[in-house]
Amino acid sequence: MQVTPTITRFCHNTWQLDSKVLLSIQTPQQTFVVTKETPFHPVSHIWPDHPADRGLLDAHTVTDCQVGAVELENGKLFIGEEIPVKRDTPGWAFVVVHCLEGSEHDIQPGQMVELKVDKAYQDALSRGHSAGHIAYLALNKVLNENGYWRKDADRKDPHGHYDFNSYAQVTSFVTPDECHDTYRLGKTLRKRGLNSADVLANLASLQNLVNQQVVSWLELGSEISMDCHGEFLTDSRYWKCDFQEGEVAVIPCGGTHTQSLDEFETIQVQLRQLDEQNIEMLTQVKPK
Repeated sequence: MQVTPTITRFCHNTWQLDSKVLLSIQTPQQTFVVTKETPFHPVSHIWPDHPADRGLLDAHTVTDCQVGAVELENGKLFIGEEIPVKRDTPGWAFVVVHCLEGSEHDIQPGQMVELKVDKAYQDALSRGHSAGHIAYLALNKVLNENGYWRKDADRKDPHGHYDFNSYAQVTSFVTPDECHDTYRLGKTLRKRGLNSADVLANLASLQNLVNQQVVSWLELGSEISMDCHGEFLTDSRYWKCDFQEGEVAVIPCGGTHTQSLDEFETIQVQLRQLDEQNIEMLTQVKPK
């Protein structure tokens, strides 16, 4: 059966659907299933900040969900870090791979299966991821408006503020109702104009200002939407929210997200120094 790029539905408020199996591969430990379309969000092999969805494929537990690429000439499937090509390479189909434990599953290409995402788990990840975006936009604004940059930086965020997050972010990990980011305040960032020593000295004050900004934005209750430029896994997707900052915030993002600022009771940001050059930002959500 010809494998086609997976049609994704994880940004369409879809948590359950029936789809045709295009590929089923068994190993002694696992069974890998590719379907024509899916509501499951896979973990990215390039920037694995957002965990894979959980759920069921028929009655089978989906223990993991990965990005895969199928070489169309021979039907060979490569999963995660094994993928040898960039997205949209001719002759390859990028797919969502549903991973099941064991090899006893009788799942054949051509049959229809029911895919059902654990909505509560996905919703918690979505809140954590959206909160991470909100927190870093607030941090960018606070640093910009309170004199922590001594010269103009080339990169700007969607609101026109110097993009500290883009320059300094080392890692970002989403967990249920949380987002954990680490930032490096090294020599390169200082050369770009950040007063790193002042940032480290004033973390407590910065934390308070960031949280005040987040509270102000949450009071707006604005809609959050995903602008999908296509239905396939490799197509671009953009997170959008209007914080009344002059420009609507538009952020490239492949994760799942909440639908409104009204879904948050609170978002609490903590800033902490790790060492002389690194800080962390922990963003925690209390949902309504």
